[in-house]
Amino acid sequence: MTRTTDSAPLPGPGREATGPVQRAAPGRVRPTGTEHHDAGHDSPRSAGAGASEESVPHPSGVHATARIRAEHNGRTTTLPLLHSDGPFHLRRLRCHDERARVNVLGAMSAPLGGDRLALDITADTRARLDVTTSAATIALRGSTTDPATYDVRLTAGKDASLIWLPQPLISTRGSTLHQTYTVELASTARLVLREEQLLGRTAEPPGHLTTRLTVRRAGRLLLDQHTAYGGPAPAWDGPAVLGNHRACGQLLVVRPDMTVLREPVYLGDDPEAGSAVLAPLADSSALLVTAVASTPARLRDLLDTALAHAEGNASPAAPRIWSPR
Repeated sequence: MTRTTDSAPLPGPGREATGPVQRAAPGRVRPTGTEHHDAGHDSPRSAGAGASEESVPHPSGVHATARIRAEHNGRTTTLPLLHSDGPFHLRRLRCHDERARVNVLGAMSAPLGGDRLALDITADTRARLDVTTSAATIALRGSTTDPATYDVRLTAGKDASLIWLPQPLISTRGSTLHQTYTVELASTARLVLREEQLLGRTAEPPGHLTTRLTVRRAGRLLLDQHTAYGGPAPAWDGPAVLGNHRACGQLLVVRPDMTVLREPVYLGDDPEAGSAVLAPLADSSALLVTAVASTPARLRDLLDTALAHAEGNASPAAPRIWSPR
């Protein structure tokens, strides 16, 4: 038996609507996969059927945790653990510049109300890891009024580099999603974290979306930020928050070899179309970019420009926001 949602996602980036979405009935274990690699070998061996039973659909939703771990073997970065689960299908991409790359594919429509989803991503000492998603994440209402949760845990060890660049998260009418990012960094680790939220599809009000980003570096709190949009969130569409904008996002860059200048930098000539602010955190090697825009394309342009500033690739005429140590 299957249960069918009456709110299939509209087409998103790299994704087409396929009609009603089928989700397994309660009590049935979804197939999952775990890929194990021996360091220095190119041929994965599959854990086989029954490798995991963590992705268990419950009457109130799907519970699933996918895991990625990258290690450095002395020559390059390897991926000894790729554990797909529930809606997360992990695909290994070709390495580039000694960086391991993983793409997260959507195996089912998620998150829906009541789902409990998590991604656990670790870059061990000296590892270089890039993680992306193939399509937008679309939060939908489910058969229950319970909220969905989506937890992303990022860990980077000594001299490691971790880049998290997902496609946008879309909050649709009637959905409730609580998303959290928990980041643990060694003192010499590098991080690029980017997130984009789109509030509602075309001509549609958003659901209720809350996000929390917590970052610790060498065990000390670097950033703890909470946002709430739609539904019961007070004044989220007022002039002090989003106003008429329905696309928002942020970019966090942490580099131990960077000293961010103390003056914030403003991007965007037309506030109606969108703008971004690049501001230093208390740690001089960390930079936070916050952006709002009227369209997803404008939001992406702002964040791309901000990332170019953070990486030192902006035009010579652009204001310099950091200096090398």
